[in-house]
Amino acid sequence: MFRTSPKAPRIMAAAMIMIMAASSLPAEEKSTSTKPLEIGTRLELFVDDHLVERMTGVAFRLHTPVKQPPAKSPLPGGAYCTIIKDGDRYRAYYRSDIPGYEKGRQERNADKEPNEITCYAESRDGIEWTFPDLGMTTIQSSKGGNVILARQAPFSHNFSPFLDTRPGVEPDARYKALAGKDFSGLCAFKSADGIHWSKIKDSPVLKTPAYSNANFGPFAFDSQNTAFWSETENCYVCFVRTWSKTKPPKKELIGQRRISRTTSKDFVNWTPPADTNANLPGEQLYTNQTHPYFRAPHIYIATPMRFTQGIEMGEPVEGNNGSSDIVLMTMRAGSTAYQRTFREAFIRPGLDPKRWARKANSARLNVVPTGDTEMSLYHANGDRYTLRTDGFISVNAGVDGGELRTKRLVFAGDALFVNVSTGAAGSLRIEIQDASGQALPGFGLDDCQAIIGDAIERRVSWKNNPDLAAIAGKPVRLRFAMRECDVYSFRFPSK
Repeated sequence: MFRTSPKAPRIMAAAMIMIMAASSLPAEEKSTSTKPLEIGTRLELFVDDHLVERMTGVAFRLHTPVKQPPAKSPLPGGAYCTIIKDGDRYRAYYRSDIPGYEKGRQERNADKEPNEITCYAESRDGIEWTFPDLGMTTIQSSKGGNVILARQAPFSHNFSPFLDTRPGVEPDARYKALAGKDFSGLCAFKSADGIHWSKIKDSPVLKTPAYSNANFGPFAFDSQNTAFWSETENCYVCFVRTWSKTKPPKKELIGQRRISRTTSKDFVNWTPPADTNANLPGEQLYTNQTHPYFRAPHIYIATPMRFTQGIEMGEPVEGNNGSSDIVLMTMRAGSTAYQRTFREAFIRPGLDPKRWARKANSARLNVVPTGDTEMSLYHANGDRYTLRTDGFISVNAGVDGGELRTKRLVFAGDALFVNVSTGAAGSLRIEIQDASGQALPGFGLDDCQAIIGDAIERRVSWKNNPDLAAIAGKPVRLRFAMRECDVYSFRFPSK
């Protein structure tokens, strides 16, 4: 029999009073009990509310990519293409078919499509492309001898490479790739030059469980499965196609296309894929196209195809038919869930009726810089779209103005730069506050010199040039006072 101490009721009562008192604290006081966010000198984007404590009179704004005029020598259209910027060279890997080959349905069902080939292209600006004659095989593409994989079904179906940035990576494995489908599993490849490839091991590194036409799931690798080295997580991260586990009453492919996440220390042994729960109810996410953002690799950008299977332009259709568009999702390194600040389309099908056909819209893997102030993303039909650098989402204030205040942050630099755009009558001022929300001497709103204009990196200045290095390493908040203004990102670099 347990005995209760006579002091227990008083202790419990005191605890309840403390809990009630804490719950009634203002947000400013409650937040001081949490650990501040360590941002160091890294770039932070306003693609989610991770850094935001409160917003008044401002809101997140999704920016629409701008379609560019056709290139003179564009990349061919096709599914599951990857764009890699390697120094001053852009490399593209895309799937094509052997010209004139007629594939059979039985070959498709057996994960063997010998007509499919993996082709290679290069560019110096990410706009105009060349197709080098590599002489690696007698099989030609529509562009000539730029074929790097042929007669290697099913790996040419979804060959997805990346440039391995892991410190100390072996020279012969500077490039890596995953490829394969349901029956084969995903196999790992390596390359020294991004052109000549070999398997890391003969057996697959990721396998699907028992698969039958009556039970789809949970894996189905027949999409583009994206992998990369995460410097923040210190491991390889991979996002793969998975299926909701269903038993369709007919032979049609019925179920929900989903995205799962897995990690590895050596690119061979992977953790069991875990569902990211990215889908809205009834939503199909056909691809994922998840990759580290090139200016802030702790933030992963995803541009998946959203497929409305069974519905085409609002009308019900049978089988695997439907329409598609491209959405934007993000994920913070170490998280297992995507953030969907906006649920609507990032790139709509548009005016071309062909873009409303089945699976006619998908993004190619990776957003890459194509200028000092712009970045490019590529559509599977060959179109190139641009955004301003960091310009996925901004915090926007209208003509009436508004404010954003961050959570408590700890930075490590000695200057503050912002990516900002204002109207002619707009402005931005920033106040640096202490942990309790009071302006630090010399860093008040009235001390800040108003920023008016448009710049990818604009330095924030205060009167009398107070020393930011003196407050580095201490918890602070940033107060953004905005009018007719968009703020995309900020950082505290070191000189």
